[in-house]
Amino acid sequence: MFQYAKKYAFDPDDSADLAFQKQLLAIICSFLVLCGVVWWLMWFLIFGWVIPTYAAGLFGIMVFVMLFVSHYAKNHLLLVHSTFFGTMIVPVVCQWSIGHLHNSGLIIGWAFLTPLGILIFSSIRPALIYMLIFLACLLITANVEPAFYGKPMEVDKSTIHLFYSMNLVTSYSVIFATCAWFVHRIKVEKGISEDLILNILPKEVAIELKKFGKVKPVSHDNATVLFTDFKGFTEISELISADELVEEINHCFGAFDEITSKYYIEKIKTIGDSYMAVGGNFGRKECTPWHVVSAAMELRDYIRNRKALREKEGKFGFEMRIGVHSGPVISGVVGVKKFQFDIWGDTVNIASRMESNGAIEEVNISEVTHELVKDDFDFEFRGQIPVKGKGEMGMYFVRHKAKKS
Repeated sequence: MFQYAKKYAFDPDDSADLAFQKQLLAIICSFLVLCGVVWWLMWFLIFGWVIPTYAAGLFGIMVFVMLFVSHYAKNHLLLVHSTFFGTMIVPVVCQWSIGHLHNSGLIIGWAFLTPLGILIFSSIRPALIYMLIFLACLLITANVEPAFYGKPMEVDKSTIHLFYSMNLVTSYSVIFATCAWFVHRIKVEKGISEDLILNILPKEVAIELKKFGKVKPVSHDNATVLFTDFKGFTEISELISADELVEEINHCFGAFDEITSKYYIEKIKTIGDSYMAVGGNFGRKECTPWHVVSAAMELRDYIRNRKALREKEGKFGFEMRIGVHSGPVISGVVGVKKFQFDIWGDTVNIASRMESNGAIEEVNISEVTHELVKDDFDFEFRGQIPVKGKGEMGMYFVRHKAKKS
């Protein structure tokens, strides 16, 4: 059944939600065909050829036929409306044939599955219409108890007990299963939304945004900002296909995400081929300038090894500069429709200058950052180098990996 359900009204352009909805509909309707057969047999064995017997049999046949018609028409809504219209009509017909609520075991309660099913598989407006029809039928039955045969059918006690057991247990089980499915789907979707938010915003910022609808700017006195940039990116983009270029960038930035996460560093954003992250005294207490510089060296080694591997395969490989600087920054969230977490301050600008004034396959750090990690690494002092808008600044290449963890 499950293999068949996956093929029902299949369309490769369907979203994941619509494909799942079609599968669920096919399974439910297959179950209803079986129910139609069981109901027909039950009514026939108890009462013979009476109106409910014909109604149950016709319902099973109708759902069976519409499964195939809607499948080949690739229109699952045909099955939705025909099936759930039937689940409204058949219980009402059976109820009004018996003519007495007690004698029927409240069989009319099955009609509630119609507005419930339409709500799940269609939309709220037709569901409301069916709900009003169901309530009207329920009120008529409770107050008038119409009987097609002019008087209530004679039903013995054992059959009444059977009706009650079947109608109440089965219908409430179906309603409970439907509600459980809804709750599960809500939790799944909420989890997906939470993960998406946490991929965009730091956890503390996401919590504050959800709680208050806005985020207050925060000052960080001793953050350490990291910038990377690929050399000759524009020239490379003109030599290879867009798919190959984006695939390689995505692969590299995915590895960057793993490395920065390992060192408790917060990724801020990517700008084209540039990657920006911040650590030090920023959010996570575990992260220090040592972590940021160590991560920078691991990023450098990753790109170096990645380039060598791809060149052996006859493919292009990126070359990269990395710059690091420490100092105060301000963080916050900007935007109304599309939130963007970002950091600002002179420290960010200088970190960018460290990258642009660096060299390929080198981690270039400022004198300020050097003072914070000078006992943990070996360096090559580059001297005082002119920096646009800042005059001359001392810079260092980091030569060896950290001596401690």
